[in-house]
Amino acid sequence: MTKVFAFNAFRPLRACAGLMLVFCAAFITPAIGAAAAPSATAIDIKKFGFAPKEITVAPGTKVVWINHDETPHSVASTDKSFASKGLDTDDKFEHTFAKEGDFTYACTLHPFMTGIVHVRKQ
Repeated sequence: MTKVFAFNAFRPLRACAGLMLVFCAAFITPAIGAAAAPSATAIDIKKFGFAPKEITVAPGTKVVWINHDETPHSVASTDKSFASKGLDTDDKFEHTFAKEGDFTYACTLHPFMTGIVHVRKQ
């Protein structure tokens, strides 16, 4: 009985292809995902104030206001470019700032609560 040794010429190529997939998944995919993911910044509403009261973001940034108070609040810009409904505890309001500028806002229920978003190319 003769043993026949079968050499699989594609085995080294499959191993190389597997390593290339691992490399691509580890190094290339995060860069693509990072570029596609929109940026977001949070502003907390607590103790009858906005924290931080003033922020600077790049155009295209989404700002999310989160009410942590037991009292309802709102978020409304003075130029009327954005406005929320009344926000109960843990409610969120978000707005994406597309263009550069300075956007002041206040709580319409408590006008002494004010803040500003500076939108600048960075």
